Amino acid sequence: MTTILVVDDEPDIREVIRFTLENAGFDVIEAGHADEARKQLTLENPDLILLDWMLPGRSGLDLAQQLKQSPKTRAVPIIMVSARGEEEDRIKGLDTGADDYISKPFSPREMVARINAVLRRARPDECAEEIEIGGLRIDNVSHRVSAEGTPVEVAPTEYRLLHFLMTHTDRAFSRSQLLDQVWGDQVYVEERTVDVHVRRLRKALEPTGHDRLLQTVRGVGYRLSDKT
Repeated sequence: MTTILVVDDEPDIREVIRFTLENAGFDVIEAGHADEARKQLTLENPDLILLDWMLPGRSGLDLAQQLKQSPKTRAVPIIMVSARGEEEDRIKGLDTGADDYISKPFSPREMVARINAVLRRARPDECAEEIEIGGLRIDNVSHRVSAEGTPVEVAPTEYRLLHFLMTHTDRAFSRSQLLDQVWGDQVYVEERTVDVHVRRLRKALEPTGHDRLLQTVRGVGYRLSDKT
């Protein structure tokens, strides 16, 4: 079940949100302030955080910035919730790394729709049996890769790397993010190891010209895209 962490200092609002989300099929955990939210995140791995801007002590804006800077939580989508509905406030919230912004008051249906939309963007095609981008195809059932119908031999680690990038196209990831997502945060691997596997993957894709899809983003890391 998809888990949502609701961070809001008003118990009545949390109760309404919990009722709405549970009726929509979500599992809900709650926190009344930033420190409690951090504690919950050490115990749970939510799929999304619904975060109120105006919290006692540390603001939701500060917490969002902190979460997006941490390798453990930077991939967790955040929807910022606030009564501050001016364009400047929405831009400020999104600039912290929040994935969406909802202005109070909002309807329960809108909240659920926004959550579902952000979750779809956060994990596109992860369960799809086949994904194809620019003629490069990955079959998640048979674990085969092909380019324009030609089989491409890749090692298991390169396969996982390719699968992650193909399910998150056009997004740039740092080496540390790729380590967390592909190798897992329980394994100690140096960041330069990512470069080695990227080179191997490019070499495997080179004969068909699909190495062009695996792009280096200067100062960031790598992305997979069929756009130049």
